[in-house]
Amino acid sequence: MMTAEEALEFVRTQGVVLLAGKGPAPRMVEVIAGESIKGSWWGHPKSHDIFRVVETITASPEVLVCCVVGGKVSLVHRRLWPALIRASLRFPAADLVKTSQEHTAAGRHVRRGTPFPDWADAESLHQAETLTEEAALEALGAWTQDLRRSLTA
Repeated sequence: MMTAEEALEFVRTQGVVLLAGKGPAPRMVEVIAGESIKGSWWGHPKSHDIFRVVETITASPEVLVCCVVGGKVSLVHRRLWPALIRASLRFPAADLVKTSQEHTAAGRHVRRGTPFPDWADAESLHQAETLTEEAALEALGAWTQDLRRSLTA
């Protein structure tokens, strides 16, 4: 079982990962569990431990939680925010909304959203200006391969 620090380092190294959905990027819940998960990860024997790690990494200021990979919950490390900003026109606006959960006094979870570019910091916006769209998509990873192909078509 991976610790929160190890999970955050995994996101930092990978750059972009899916939280739980299946797709062209690693699934964080499986990486945390250390094994493949069939069905909902909530049914996994380690679900409570996985949840604690997920809560920690999604609350990190280093991680943007959005839906950029195929509309599925995605974790993007801060080092790639300039690339995501530069390539933002290639994604639906709804997929770039920063999502977070807030715990209310009543014990409920409320999901909050911050639209792009409101979540983007000045440094990332400035760095984005230095990138070409092609370089930005390449930096984001192999999951953007189809978008990179469309640049040359």
